[in-house]
Amino acid sequence: MKMVIDGKLMRITELKELGAANATLFRDQVRNSVPSGLKLIEIDLSRTSFIDSCGLGSLIALHKTMCARNGLVRLLNPTAPVQQILELTRMHRIFEIAKR
Repeated sequence: MKMVIDGKLMRITELKELGAANATLFRDQVRNSVPSGLKLIEIDLSRTSFIDSCGLGSLIALHKTMCARNGLVRLLNPTAPVQQILELTRMHRIFEIAKR
């Protein structure tokens, strides 16, 4: 996973999996790296081949953190299997999902 902060934007890329094995570490690393004033976290899911309920939980936790700061978590370019999970769990109604 790679994190880049540019002003009020944090971009997360190169996330291969988001599951029970790394979801808590992912959530904590992102939360601890968010500077005050940050308004947007973009998570590029174009290389993410797997996500499970723990991974979804970490995304929801980040969503709640950003909502408390009047910010947003945007998911970018989910792979087909990840998009399917997001739709089956109705997470596509909670998160802004963009394809770029």
